Amino acid sequence: MDMVNITINGTPMSVPAGSTILEACRQMGYEIPTLCYMKEKNEIGACRICVVEVKGARTLVASCVMPVNEGMEITTNSERVLKSRKKTIELILSNHNCSCLSCDRSGNCELQKLAKDYGVDTEHYTGVKTDVQYDESSPSIIRDNSKCILCRRCVAACKTQTAVIGANNRGFDTEIGCAFENPLSNVACINCGQCIEACPTGALIEHDQIDEIFAALADPEKTVVVQTAPATRAAIAEAFGKPVGTMGKGQMVAALRRLGFDKVFDTNFSADLTIMEEGTELLGRIQNGGVLPMITSCSPGWIKYCETFYPEFIPNLSTCKSPQQMFGATIKTWWAERNNIDPKNIVSVSIMPCTAKKFEVGRDDQSAAGVPDVDYALTTRELAKMIKRAGLVWDRLPNEEYDNPLGEGTGAAVIFAATGGVMEAALRTVVDVLTGKDNEEYDFVETRGADGIKEATYKVNDMEINVAIASGMSNAKKLLKDVKAGRKNYHFIEVMGCPGGCVNGGGQPVQPNWVRETIDVPALRTQVIYQEDKDLPKRKSHHNEAVQLFYKEYLGEPNSHKAHEILHTSYVDRSNVLK
Repeated sequence: MDMVNITINGTPMSVPAGSTILEACRQMGYEIPTLCYMKEKNEIGACRICVVEVKGARTLVASCVMPVNEGMEITTNSERVLKSRKKTIELILSNHNCSCLSCDRSGNCELQKLAKDYGVDTEHYTGVKTDVQYDESSPSIIRDNSKCILCRRCVAACKTQTAVIGANNRGFDTEIGCAFENPLSNVACINCGQCIEACPTGALIEHDQIDEIFAALADPEKTVVVQTAPATRAAIAEAFGKPVGTMGKGQMVAALRRLGFDKVFDTNFSADLTIMEEGTELLGRIQNGGVLPMITSCSPGWIKYCETFYPEFIPNLSTCKSPQQMFGATIKTWWAERNNIDPKNIVSVSIMPCTAKKFEVGRDDQSAAGVPDVDYALTTRELAKMIKRAGLVWDRLPNEEYDNPLGEGTGAAVIFAATGGVMEAALRTVVDVLTGKDNEEYDFVETRGADGIKEATYKVNDMEINVAIASGMSNAKKLLKDVKAGRKNYHFIEVMGCPGGCVNGGGQPVQPNWVRETIDVPALRTQVIYQEDKDLPKRKSHHNEAVQLFYKEYLGEPNSHKAHEILHTSYVDRSNVLK
């Protein structure tokens, strides 16, 4: 590797050629503040917070875009640099809604941290503020441009998904929004929430439904039941100061009980149920000449993307509801009948890593008992806020288990949280069904990893099964183009709306950009998931005894008529929004 000799704050050192000043400083242990920068996604030098002094340069330079060269002398903390950064922060705040006490991101706001670090007076510059948009039209996402700092990180995040937001107007009137000032509800937004994860301030947040949940919990006429998605256990502890990669399942269950939920169940049950239905559907399509490739239907962001941009692939989608919706349907049918409860008196709540789940609960054909399968979908962040508001102390909560029978799940269900997990879970069951035996093979490692697109071929008996996995919408787009053009032929495709899968969902605790630049957040959360899978005594969905009981008592068999009425759904062509 070619090296370049430079000096940082008077210390000589060598760094790889081609590095930016920011990268070189980080390699040598110096941290330079940034706001707009996101590695390989938003390297635009727009915010001017990362400026440094370079000997011989007439002006300060943006370290995130300036490459190093031989003999360069860099100063990162001179008086000139510190004054410039402070003035920039003051100017940003002069056009910023500084209602920090009530802001959703207070205490976890990158601008707020910089203001504190540099001793900034928010009232240093006063005057007219930009007349900006407040958009709460989406069921998932609220945009408050009075808190936007025009860093364009949300634009960069959305560009890898659907690219429905960008900079509108010019100069002082510039604001981030949709084309022609359309609200988010009128464009091809898939509600994934990756923009929220990218935002350094409180300009983007989810639609908060905490008050509605507290009201339901206080209603003696209602039975309030909650389910938690597998990815939530891998991230919830971060909201209470724990390191990324900390398991939080047992304390989360304890917290939900103390909040007053009547039953605390695990979405892993319905993830296993999904494999039973989806695996049977796949085998039926292969053996009976059905539409192939079959594509997973677990991710509501992906489903909306397909309906909007590739409606010709709607027949390829599995008709299975997502695990969230299957669980809600199970609660309001089988579980309600077993416990002699009117479904109208059940409030079904889900804790999800995903903002798109808020959109999903309102979709058509999601009401198996004549009422919505799920009433409220809360993000991991919202649950953390509920726990704090109730005065529960995370470190004092015991580790507790889910309620039965809908608290039972296998390792196959847990790995739904990671990209490739649904595919691997399906393969564990499909291979057993096709071979007619309980195979000792559990790990289909080709499905694992952070690659955007993964492919594999498995030979089972005399049949070759071709599979593919796409993580994030930009990769799904590439894969679908290849399938459409006939360049690729698969039996089964898994698509996750968020890059990395649900562990990196738009509803997970927000990690500041400097954390994400330092550690691989999705990978550490994924490790938690695969470790639980490895530790569980049952690792195949068809070994879930609660699922077996559900079929025995109520559904009959996978893909039965009754199963289709309760656990399957339909889709709509949404491409008109593009016209």
